[in-house]
Amino acid sequence: MKKRLMFAALSGVFATAAHAQSSVTLYGLIDGGITYTNNVKGHANWQQTTAEVNPNRWGLLGFEDLGGGLKATFILENGFSTNNGTLGQGGREFGRQALVGLSSDRFGTVTLGRQYDSIVDFVGPLSLPGTQFGGTYTAHPFDNDNLNNAFRVNNSAKFKSVNYDGFKFGALYGFSNTAGQFSNNRAYSAGASYNYGGLTVAAAYLQLNNGLSGATPAAALASVNSAGALTGDNTLLADRQQTWGVGANYVFGRATVGFVYSQTNLTQGFGINPTLAGQAISFDGNSVHFQNFEFNVRYNPISTLSLASSYTYTQANFGSGSQPKWGQINLQAAYYLSKLTTVYLQGEYQHVMNGEGLNGQTIGAMINNTTSGGASTTSNQIAVTAGMRLRF
Repeated sequence: MKKRLMFAALSGVFATAAHAQSSVTLYGLIDGGITYTNNVKGHANWQQTTAEVNPNRWGLLGFEDLGGGLKATFILENGFSTNNGTLGQGGREFGRQALVGLSSDRFGTVTLGRQYDSIVDFVGPLSLPGTQFGGTYTAHPFDNDNLNNAFRVNNSAKFKSVNYDGFKFGALYGFSNTAGQFSNNRAYSAGASYNYGGLTVAAAYLQLNNGLSGATPAAALASVNSAGALTGDNTLLADRQQTWGVGANYVFGRATVGFVYSQTNLTQGFGINPTLAGQAISFDGNSVHFQNFEFNVRYNPISTLSLASSYTYTQANFGSGSQPKWGQINLQAAYYLSKLTTVYLQGEYQHVMNGEGLNGQTIGAMINNTTSGGASTTSNQIAVTAGMRLRF
């Protein structure tokens, strides 16, 4: 009798353990290369660079099966530099993502933490800046539309649906976490995508409410470096930022062609975050307007080789007659040594038209916001990178 009771008890323990299955996966990506950039402070620049296409990361992805199609899940994702081993995202331990939530097979996933907005989730995969086919150096000027993940949203609650016959949708809200300041230093976003055959279309919206008290870029930067939804990762400094984007990709055979349009409007714009942009540009409190038009193509002539290219035209209005324009051509060839290891050659050319900013400021060409070494002393800049990318 005692043996049968002990066997029954142990059977119950093992059955419970089998039911409550859990998993933790370690994953990551390391991207490094050698980059040549011309016209950096009047000189050519050769650099050992990192994250030229995709930012470096390592992360932990975990879940526990709760039964009935429900799972508890979490992601902790760290960003870092291979140049010197330092942490990315302002020195945060898990600056890329840090979230926990519940996932349903029938409805979708609800998560809480530091995470991506809907522009990144839905429109980003249709553009070269948001993918492995272009990434960091192909970002639109100052990454004004966040398609290259310039920042994440702190203190946020997010929902992403399951795939309903090709249709997916989601939304995010980032809290200020400050009493009496519910609408200050907050963010909200929503988006959707639909896939039918070779066609994918998507649209998304993002709004950031800063409620900045300072009238200079320095004061504005200090204001967004608080405990709220917004952080000093923001490239643009303004009282309010509204960004929306739409995109479409069509796959036929081994080729994919795409178009992305995005628009960013700033209310009471103070300027560009100088620590991210490599040059100080002031908006003098004006309303500021950016429009980006991106045409892209990807082609796989063989399974181990990918070719990609895009042209982006950006026009802006800084107020008081300041209307700079940018044109950028991007090219990439990537060869897959294995499923996890890729070598690539990538080049960019940017030309600035009407490069006079407010109060006679000169806007030099600048490929990427940070790692090319700085803005050009002329209206043109070229960057070429030979690198490798390893996933694990």
